[in-house]
Parts: sequence; C-alpha cells; structure tokens
Amino acid sequence: MCGITGFYDSKASQTDLDSQALAMANQLESRGPDDFGVWSDSKSGLAFAHRRLSVLDLSVAGHQPMISHSGRFVLTFNGEIYNHIELRSKLTKIYSWKGLSDTETILACIEEWGLDETLKNIVGMFAFALWDSENMDLYLVRDRIGEKPLYYGWQNEVFLFGSDLNSLSIHQSFENIIDRDALALYLRHSYIPAPYSIYQGIGKVVPGTIVKLSMNNILSKTLVDLKVSNYWSYRDTVLNGQINPIIGTDDNAINDLENLLMSATKSQMLSDVPLGAFLSGGVDSSAVVALMQKQSVRPIQTFSIGFSDTQYNEAKYAKLVAKHLKTEHNELYISHKDAMEVIPLLPSLYSEPFSDSSQIPTYLVSKLAKKNVTVAISGDGGDELFGGYNRYMWTSKVHNKTKKIPKVLSRFIANRILSIPPRNSEKFLNSIFNYLPNSFRVTHSGDKLHKLAGILTADSKNEIYNRLTSHWHAPTSVVKGSVEPITILTSNDIPHFSSFEEQMMYLDMLSYLPDDILTKVDRAAMGVSLETRVPFLDHRVVEFAARLPLSMKIRNGTGKWILRQVLERHVPNKLIDRPKMGFSIPIDEWLRGPLRDWAEELLDEVRLESEGFFYPKPILKMWHEHLLKKRNWQHELWDILMFQAWLHGRKCSSKKTLNEKNLY
Repeated sequence: MCGITGFYDSKASQTDLDSQALAMANQLESRGPDDFGVWSDSKSGLAFAHRRLSVLDLSVAGHQPMISHSGRFVLTFNGEIYNHIELRSKLTKIYSWKGLSDTETILACIEEWGLDETLKNIVGMFAFALWDSENMDLYLVRDRIGEKPLYYGWQNEVFLFGSDLNSLSIHQSFENIIDRDALALYLRHSYIPAPYSIYQGIGKVVPGTIVKLSMNNILSKTLVDLKVSNYWSYRDTVLNGQINPIIGTDDNAINDLENLLMSATKSQMLSDVPLGAFLSGGVDSSAVVALMQKQSVRPIQTFSIGFSDTQYNEAKYAKLVAKHLKTEHNELYISHKDAMEVIPLLPSLYSEPFSDSSQIPTYLVSKLAKKNVTVAISGDGGDELFGGYNRYMWTSKVHNKTKKIPKVLSRFIANRILSIPPRNSEKFLNSIFNYLPNSFRVTHSGDKLHKLAGILTADSKNEIYNRLTSHWHAPTSVVKGSVEPITILTSNDIPHFSSFEEQMMYLDMLSYLPDDILTKVDRAAMGVSLETRVPFLDHRVVEFAARLPLSMKIRNGTGKWILRQVLERHVPNKLIDRPKMGFSIPIDEWLRGPLRDWAEELLDEVRLESEGFFYPKPILKMWHEHLLKKRNWQHELWDILMFQAWLHGRKCSSKKTLNEKNLY
C-alpha cells in the first residue's frame, strides 16, 4: 500500500519537475513511510512521485516509480495484486527479475500483453499511473470496486493526479476553488460521490475505469483532452447475473460461496509483514476472521473498539467470537475524550469534507491494529453484496402499507412522531423489545422511528431510498449559489430490477460502498500507515453474488442468508444472532456535552456569514433544536461541522498566500 502522485507540465524545467513532485510526495508520507521516489522527464513534461509502505518484497527491488525491463513504461502503483505470483508463471518471455514485487509483475504483464489484457487478468485493489514513452500516453487506472483512491484534473494548464487531494493542493498551479455544487452533494450524502471532488476542475477516477491523456493530442488542456473508458463494469456484471443466474440447490450455492471466500481470503493473507483483522462480532467480519483462522497455523490477531455506552458497544460480541475462534484478540474501549483527540486530525486525513461519524472509531481501531500489524483485513462489502442493510428488508413493506394512507393523515402521523425526541421514543420501544426475541429487536430505535417519519409522505420507492440515504434533503437551500449535479443515484442509466431490494443493493455498490465505506477505511487506516484488504470485494466474489437470486440473500425477513449459512459452519448462530448495530458513536450526546464549545465556535453565525458558503438560519435552527433535545440532528450537524473543520484546517495548512477570490 502506498501513495502516488504526479503531474504534467509542458513548461516545467527538470528542476521544477523534481522539486514539485517531491513536495507532492511529502504530503503522502503516512500512506508510505518506508521509502519515497521521484521520476521525471523534461522532454515530456511529466513527473511521477511515490511514497512506499513496504508489504511485499521489502527490499530496494520494490522501489518506485519503477521502469519496465525494456524502458518503455514507467509505473507508480498503489495497492496489492493478490495473484501476481500466478501471473508471473503465465508470462512466456524470460525475465531477469530484480525482485518479488507485484509492481514489477504488472510492468512485465503490460509489456507482454498490453494494459487492457493485464487488467482483465489481475486480481487485487489498486490505483496507478502508467507512462507509455513510445506512444506518449499517460494512463490513470483505478480498481474495479474503488478500494484505492485516485484524483485528477487540470489546474492552470497543468495536469495533476494523486492518491490524495493534499498532494495536489501543494502544487504551485493548484487553483483552490471550492465547488459549491459538490458541496451540495456532500450535504446530501455525507461524502462527495465520484466523479466529483470538493475542488473545481478536480475529479475522482471512477472505479473500473481508465483515464487516458495522449500528449500528442492535447488541444485545450481541459477535460476534453481526456479519454475515459471502462475495463470492468458493475452494471454489466449485474446484467450478466440477470441473464445467467445461479440455478441449483441451496447447498451447492453455499459450498460455492464458501470456496470462493476461502480462496479470496487466502490470497489476501499473502504478506511479508504482520497481518491481522478487524472484528466487530457481526456476520461479515466474523466470516472473514473464521476463514482466515481456518487457513492459519497460528492465532490470527483481531482488533475491536468498544464503548462504555452499551447501545453502541459491539466489543463484547467480538470478544465472544474471538474466543470461539481462538484468535489473539485486542480491544480498546474509547470515550468522548478519545474522540475529541481524533477530530483535529480528520480534515487532513480525509483531504476533502467527509462526515460519516464512524470515521472516528475506524481511525481508532486502525491505530490499535497498527501497534501489532501492518496489514488488516476487513469484512466490508458483505451488506451491499448479500442484502444486509435493514432498509433492504423493510422499505418495500413500508411503502406498500403507507401508500394506502391519505397524504394528510401521513403528514399528521409523521409530524407527531417527529415531535417526540428520539431518546424518549427509544426508551418506550426498548421496554417493549425486552419481551421479544433478539430477531425482533432494533438498535437506535428512536432515530429509526424518525427516519420512518421522514418517508411516510414519499410518493415512490425511489423517493424513499433517496430520503433514507440523504442527510440534507434540500442541500441547495443551505449552500449558497449551488446546483446539485447528476450522480449515479439520480441518472437514468439504472438497469431494470425485478425487486426494489436488488435496485437498492445495486445503487449502494456503486456509490455508498466506494465513496463512503471504502473511503472511510482507506483514509483512516492510511493515516496510521496501515494497509487494509477486503476479501468480499474480490471481483470473482462480486460476480458470483450478482448471479445469486434474491431469495438466497434475503429470506424470511433476514438479510445475508447465504453468508450466514457459510458462517454457521464455523461460528455458532447464537454468537451472531442479534440486531444489526453498525460502527456508530453517540455523536448526538457528545455535541450537547463535551463537543459543544467546539461546535458552537464553528457554527457561529457571524463566521458562517463571513465565509459565505451557507445560509446560517436553517443550520442554527437545527443546532438549537438539537441542544434542547427536540430533535436529533446529529447527522446534518456533523455534515456542517466536518466541512467547517475542513475549511479551517485548509486555511491553516495552506502554504500559499491566497486572496479571497481563489480561496472561495
């Protein structure tokens, strides 16, 4: 795992290329603390830079940027290719290998097969920049699902790219103009979906795509000069799954999934440094750890975060699973003080506004793991692939029942629900749940009841989904001068599905998973120089899941049915059977308590007015209602606070003098 960056500037001298590339690389030190390198070519105006976290082949033979054996290609690579040893055996040419790194393997494959064929054959997570000196072409490539980040764009006639916006923003040509339209998207989702970024002119490479810049055909030094193409498409994968569904018995499907996951997990356990796993005690992480332990001759190191507040605490469940699997378990209980110490780090860690509050425990569990290991395996992706989120189970049911209620009555019921503070309704509901089986219990029931109120008046299932996955439902009414752009979620290019559950899973795979979940984990882990791997996102597992009928994912009102059957072969169901909790923290209480002074400083009305991004009144109304416990506005307020903290951190860390125009 590493950090990559670079730029194209036809006017730059050799000295400027080297010095700028080195400065950009230094911004990525936490992504690669073990080594760094710069390659540049004044004839082409191109510079590559690299920061290395050594995981495979710890020797100098893995140094990057790396030049191919023939000298034609140059590569700066971030990620891991899990089948690279197998790929070496398929190469017909005899290479005098310098080392054992997967970077060298990729270059050899590209030389022999070409880029397109290489991408078809590799299994892994990656983001890389490739220079073809013969054809004068620069390629930016991102892995199929979006595990690794890659930003790019033109700024003042200079083409910039890198793993992190911090590396781009340090370049002397960076314009520093905040995109208000992207800010509106951020308030809706708590993240900025690809292909957008917080800065005008800078975008994200979409998962499964290649961005090509041909130096011989540059006309305007704008996005027009770039050719974007897919080498893998989740949309096509889903359509193929509809045409070629898995037909057979439940047992056959369960066996096939277990074998696939066993193989994916085994390949991702390849490492020359200590390796462990995150363990929450839920279905996904428990399945991954179980398959890891089954293939390991020694106890796997597992890591969990706990809270003193029992409704947020999953650590006790993780400990029981760890005990059953006989892992070497590590846990850390955190407090609001621990959270407060992380908050100042977040703007730099995420480099653009990001407000999934589970970013805090994710960073802390990564920090805990880094004490013992350099690589941690996670269970991310299981919910999206196998139907694990609660909304998959009840959205259609709710809509089918509520659409029969007159709109006037729906609005009345919704307003009544919203008038009761979530804490009050939660106490009442919990008193009922105490008499029901585990499968009927609901965590954070007060907040979920408020969500239900928010969708009672929805006119369609699509509107229900949009409301469930949105924080601010009308962000352009809060962000001054903004127009909300089209995204994957609002485009017309969505395949037809026989069920709304499948459509929701599809949309989550394309946006929520890469732009929220994977972003959260990558930035948090890389902030402490920890590599993370995700077996569920091996593309062969993804393609298998796309062929599964819905009945094997959701059955009898329970999600991840087939995955649970695999897990029951390794872990007793009684250790897993409980309501889905999620990796959340009590932000709502902390904002009224230990984080209040910090929040009020960032939400000061004069400050909001002078900065000029938001209309203060709706924000301050929410803040006052939250303080009085009339409503729980933690998500909406956290969106604003994370932007404000990012904006403040950006001003403080800027190494250039910016005037009002180019700052805003």
